[in-house]
Amino acid sequence: MKIAVIGSGIAGSSAAYHLSREGAEVVIIDKAHQGQATAAGAGIICPWISRVNHKDWYTIAKRGALYYPSLIANLKQDGEEDFGYRMVGALAVSSSSDELDAIEQSVRQKRAETPEVGEITRLSAVEARELYPPLREDLQAVHVTGGARLDGRLLRDAMLNGAKKHGAAIIEGEGDLVFQNNKVTGVKVNGEVIAADAVIVTAGAWAKDLLAPLGIDLKIEPQRGQIAHLEIDSMDTSSWPVVLPQSSHYLVAFDHSKVVVGATRETGSGFDYRLTAAGVKEVLDEALAVAPGLAESTLKEVRIGFRPAGPDILPLLGTVPAAEGLVIATGLGASGLTMGPYVGTLAADLALKREMEIDLSPYDPLRKGLEAEIK
Repeated sequence: MKIAVIGSGIAGSSAAYHLSREGAEVVIIDKAHQGQATAAGAGIICPWISRVNHKDWYTIAKRGALYYPSLIANLKQDGEEDFGYRMVGALAVSSSSDELDAIEQSVRQKRAETPEVGEITRLSAVEARELYPPLREDLQAVHVTGGARLDGRLLRDAMLNGAKKHGAAIIEGEGDLVFQNNKVTGVKVNGEVIAADAVIVTAGAWAKDLLAPLGIDLKIEPQRGQIAHLEIDSMDTSSWPVVLPQSSHYLVAFDHSKVVVGATRETGSGFDYRLTAAGVKEVLDEALAVAPGLAESTLKEVRIGFRPAGPDILPLLGTVPAAEGLVIATGLGASGLTMGPYVGTLAADLALKREMEIDLSPYDPLRKGLEAEIK
């Protein structure tokens, strides 16, 4: 079976890797647009203490987090070692004891059905700073050992390398769907038509324009995120936990004295690939309000990514009755690195016409009720 994957972000590279390991003939087509969300993002794999309270979101985010150990094991079998993934735990921080009480209660309820949440500990402000020294002195925390961090760019590259080792081909160029008699039969790229039994569209925020010629009005748009990379001299940050304040911002530490802080959520930005004064200020202000000890760190770079933002919190994942052979997987928004690899496996299984392990109807890419405002 030959399957084309348009888009090599976190979901597309996962779909291609999964399919190639299954023995399918895979062609990956990618335009390498500026602002790909995966290339910009730092991953937080900890849906256990997310501020999102939505049953269908949690179903797929939880499975996304639980999929990582097997994915990492497969990649290592294929000789890939560098993906920036590490189980470092996570801190939900707040100066409000009542707020932390509610977080702790919620996490303990999740742990009752999902032991992988890990150990849950309430920390004083002093204890929290022992794990994350730059924190503000009044911030207490709920510590969860089952949280992990990830470098999206490195994981994407590892999955693409793994897919190539299993025979996948990668073509750089703008792909257009070949659509005949209500069926997608392949992709036209660089003047050549590549026939395929199925096409998986994982083109992120660019999927809307790709699908428009088929008469599909996908409810998705780019949401710009600006994310700052800091370096702290002479500090070992490799085991620092992820820090989750009670806002949409976060702090993620990596090896080599690096801390990533972000990110803006700029709905209505279009594909405007620019750093803005307001965006950079927001990211740094939010980070320093939580961790003033980062004030003397070096600002190494600020990355820009366009999240594929749907009209609600759920991904757009499924097939389209009027376009046989088409699978859509996008709209992961700010949850891309949590659920993206798992969503990629679901998209691959759809292309292979396998029975699905979860009910995908809540994620139907053309579902009703998509008029809601983007979150």
